[in-house]
Amino acid sequence: MMFAIFFAFWRFMEIITLIPAMGMLAYFVHGYVDANLLTPNYILILFIVSVLALAWALFTLFSYHRSSANAQFVGLVDLGFVGAFIAGVYYLRFIKDVNCTNITPGSSADISFGIFGSAQLNTLDVSVDKTCAMLKASWAFGIMNCIFFFFTAVLAWFHGDHAEVKETRYVEETRRRSHGGSHHRRSHSGSHRGSRRSSHSHSRAYV
Repeated sequence: MMFAIFFAFWRFMEIITLIPAMGMLAYFVHGYVDANLLTPNYILILFIVSVLALAWALFTLFSYHRSSANAQFVGLVDLGFVGAFIAGVYYLRFIKDVNCTNITPGSSADISFGIFGSAQLNTLDVSVDKTCAMLKASWAFGIMNCIFFFFTAVLAWFHGDHAEVKETRYVEETRRRSHGGSHHRRSHSGSHRGSRRSSHSHSRAYV
């Protein structure tokens, strides 16, 4: 039960962060395709990984019973996505040093307080580079999903070990019960044959 709660929570976190990342990266891929240009690796790698990871997260969340039965396989695939996201984040690492916002002094405005005088307010003009901001957000979402998929990989792996132990115990218990039942049947059939023999010998005594 606890595995299901934690696994579903981190899967939701992956889906929530992968959808905007995939959308922003798809915007860049579409722009390069329209311009008939090759998409740079730092965009393409993270985009492909995000698409595949989103599909995998949705599949394993909505087919939970199948995923829990193959928990170790799910954990192994999640661990593979951790490595893929690390590669995507590495290729886009240059964006972390880029300043996407530009703040410049704006116009000043006078504010009157009536008999208490007035004050001068200096405003600031903030401009944000859309391309830079979207790439930086996608890079941040990639780092987050490295952590999220590592959590789900560990959860699935430990759940698989626990399920394997339970299955082994169940098989051993089933064999023990079947062995005990066959022994009981043999002893019962043996006692039944003995009673039949004694009854036959008893009938011969009266003949």
